[in-house]
Amino acid sequence: MDEPFVENLADAPARSHPRRATVIDFERDAAPWPDTGVNVQIMQPGQPNCLYHSEPVQEDFLVLHGECIVILEGEERPLRQWDFVHCPAGVEHVFVGAGDGPCAVLMIGSRRKDEAHYPVNDVAAHYDASVTSATDEPAEAYADWRPEPWQRIRSPWPLR
Repeated sequence: MDEPFVENLADAPARSHPRRATVIDFERDAAPWPDTGVNVQIMQPGQPNCLYHSEPVQEDFLVLHGECIVILEGEERPLRQWDFVHCPAGVEHVFVGAGDGPCAVLMIGSRRKDEAHYPVNDVAAHYDASVTSATDEPAEAYADWRPEPWQRIRSPWPLR
């Protein structure tokens, strides 16, 4: 059930994975929001937030802390605190931590469709963030990452 609430980012549930960003997620597993997904992802230098992909809906991103790069349509672009990235539907992208410490990015996207496309990309592959064979199936795209499970952790950001 979708109900209003107030929660401090430091108290929100977080989950960590050894191959990708830590996700601080305001949504509850049992009741995901029907229209819009919102989370903050924390990346260490060289760590991708996910696999290079595109979605059939727009997504928006705001760097809250630190530095990262975005690989946008196959091109690396450096980002720093307060940089905003808008991805219209169909734009291929992935974020990778950079700089000397963690990077926090607010990520917002529509939930109208759960479809994504995972293309092969040499620039993303440099960061272990590309599939080796293009697919539209998330389970296939993340097959190599799945044996390493997510772990619930205390929110690592904001830095305390």
